[in-house]
Amino acid sequence: MTPVNPTTEESNVVSVADYIRGNIREYGMLIALVAIMVFFQFYTGGILFKPVNLTNLVLQNSFIVIMALGMLLVIVAGHIDLSVGSIVAFVGALAAIFTVTWGMNFWVAGLICLIVGGIIGAAQGYFIAYHRIPSFIVTLAGMLIFRGLTLTVLAGKNIGPFPKEFQVISTGFLPGDMIDIFGTPVQSTSLILTVILPVILFYLAWRRRKVNESHGIDVEPLGFFIGQNLVVSGAIWWLGYQLSSYRGLPNVLVVMLVLIAIYAFVTKRTTVGRRIYAMGGNEKATKLSGINTQRLSFYTFVNMGVLAGLAGMIVALRLNSATPKAGVGFELDVIAACFIGGASASGGVGKITGAVIGAFIMGVMNNGMSIVGLGIDFQQMVKGAVLLAAVFFDVYNKNKG
Repeated sequence: MTPVNPTTEESNVVSVADYIRGNIREYGMLIALVAIMVFFQFYTGGILFKPVNLTNLVLQNSFIVIMALGMLLVIVAGHIDLSVGSIVAFVGALAAIFTVTWGMNFWVAGLICLIVGGIIGAAQGYFIAYHRIPSFIVTLAGMLIFRGLTLTVLAGKNIGPFPKEFQVISTGFLPGDMIDIFGTPVQSTSLILTVILPVILFYLAWRRRKVNESHGIDVEPLGFFIGQNLVVSGAIWWLGYQLSSYRGLPNVLVVMLVLIAIYAFVTKRTTVGRRIYAMGGNEKATKLSGINTQRLSFYTFVNMGVLAGLAGMIVALRLNSATPKAGVGFELDVIAACFIGGASASGGVGKITGAVIGAFIMGVMNNGMSIVGLGIDFQQMVKGAVLLAAVFFDVYNKNKG
């Protein structure tokens, strides 16, 4: 008689209800994003989903998404960074001085700006990781220092405009010819990428599902897996078609997607990523297991500094001017995006996709409320209420579990 293998392919296929219950935060945030978009689509009279507004939505929120990738790792590691808005302003000011005032090559200037961002992150990470000064205090000091430095180097004035070649990074679009699809002219390169991307994502998801099955990890039913991937593919195709019918995919969107893919891979598939989550969950146990937690904390802040530097250039180039007021309040939007997307205030929990969804929830709310003419005061109250609700949901689920 052949013995029964308890880990057959079907033994780890859970019901749809159990699978959704185990991933309730991710599905809840995605549903919330869709609901908010549908609400503002009707409330704005159809303006939200117009190609030009969708393009503006991407351009307006790309730097928040980019910084949220770094902030998620900082929060997962059990820290916080309040200085990112000031770093954005300071690096943007340096980019303007290098390229506009000094006439430096924009590639060289961009590289120097990224290095400066990394050095700032390293300086803050050094005090946090190796001197055990709370990250709240160190980055609060950094927020004040670099805001002051921005005012100093700019002398209270705006500097611009930037060279056209440099602006392409932030405001340019993928090149390509216009072709006719369903009676609508669309940009060919963007449309091709839009068709290919969901196919790649489906293949990667299928491969990941097979690997999970082989290791006895719970997976969703096959029908539900195919259904949700078809929905995601349909959403990508629709969004890509809309963007392609305007001017194509923005260059900054491509940069953002590449960074999302890299950070998703790092957090899910690399030793460094797993160690950061372990450290955030229990730093003492992680340290006792032989992992250098100080170095990990240091690297998370270096990484945050580099991404804040990149965001600083994107913001300055989009405005076509470096301004002393750039980046004001950005740290709150970035931190809120991570918490709304499922990061835990106590560390050790959070996903890249969740941070991206959280950033777009904030972005859609900002965009929708601006379209309908709501004042900045009301917008701030709404965002604060959404942040509180998201953190309450996280704490409630933890206590319930």
